[in-house]
Amino acid sequence: MKLIRIAVLAFAFIAMPLWAAGTVDINHAGANELAQALQNVGPVKAEAIVDYRDQHGAFRSVEELAKVKGIGLATIEDNRDAMRVGADEPSGTN
Repeated sequence: MKLIRIAVLAFAFIAMPLWAAGTVDINHAGANELAQALQNVGPVKAEAIVDYRDQHGAFRSVEELAKVKGIGLATIEDNRDAMRVGADEPSGTN
């Protein structure tokens, strides 16, 4: 039983960084990173996200992406597990 518990904990410690690495911070990622990390978001939509963020400030939630032209609720739902919202100050890097 102790061996099973150790195996489960070891798997959790290995899997957690892999899962976290699979998410993109929509407040800090550049257009290239957004386009690569998100489904149905190509270079044009990714640049629109960065431009919107630069003009209006950081996103407070992933749902705010719907304010970006070309990003709808379906795109947000398709990518919900791949996105996170970081600190308030976006880097504005591409």
